[in-house]
Order: sequence, then structure tokens, then C-alpha cells
Amino acid sequence: MTIKDMKIGDCASMTKTVSETDVYLFAGITGDLNPAHTDEVSASKTMFKSRIAHGMLGAGFISAVLGMRLPGPGTIYLGQTLNFTRPVRIGDTVTATATVREMNIEKNRVIMETVVVNQDGEVVIQGEATVMPPKQAAS
Repeated sequence: MTIKDMKIGDCASMTKTVSETDVYLFAGITGDLNPAHTDEVSASKTMFKSRIAHGMLGAGFISAVLGMRLPGPGTIYLGQTLNFTRPVRIGDTVTATATVREMNIEKNRVIMETVVVNQDGEVVIQGEATVMPPKQAAS
């Protein structure tokens, strides 16, 4: 979708249940083997009382919305602010949503409100993304 196809308030979402495999694959890919994510015994001694998913794994679902749904393929992700408000636990089903908040047609820039909620409707991540939509729609 090009910027000319977008309007303020447009939004798109994706939903994913976070599995143990997702957490271990993310740990292996990034090298973040923090016991809070990978060791149940150690994690049980933390404030969360069990393993939690990496915050950036949850944030990655925002990237998927931007790159695959709105604006979609060809989008360039320029920036992101993130506030991690609650942990994402293995087995949680999260929904990432991006909503168009501001558009600068001359510079081909879009500011999007981004939020990830869990299956209970609790916000786990909130922030703002800046993207550059593709110049022409993907075919």
C-alpha cells in the first residue's frame, strides 16, 4: 500500500500464540540466552515467577504487521519507540496492531501508533513507529 492509499485511522493486526520454540529460536538467533527466558529454575526466582518471552520477540510482531499488512511489502521501517508494560509468557496469545496516526505525503513518511495486547486485552507493549511506505503497491 502506498501513502496515497492510506488514511489517518487505518489499522492492521496480527495474532500469534507464543510458543516455547519461538522463545528458544529467538534466543538462539539473537544470542540472548538470559535465564529469564531460557531457564525455568532461575526464572522462578525472578519477579515474574516463571520464564517470559523476550520483549523484542513481542516487538517483532509489530514489524510483521508493518512489513506484511500495513503498509505491507516494500515498507522501510525507520524507527520505533517501545514501552514494555507487562511480560509476555510462553503460551500467551498476543495481537500486534499498528494504526496510522500522522502522514507526511511530501516526505513519504507515516507515524503509526503500535500496541501489542495479550489474550486478556492487557497492553504488553506500546509505542510509535515511523515508516516509509513503498512508492508503488506490491503486485
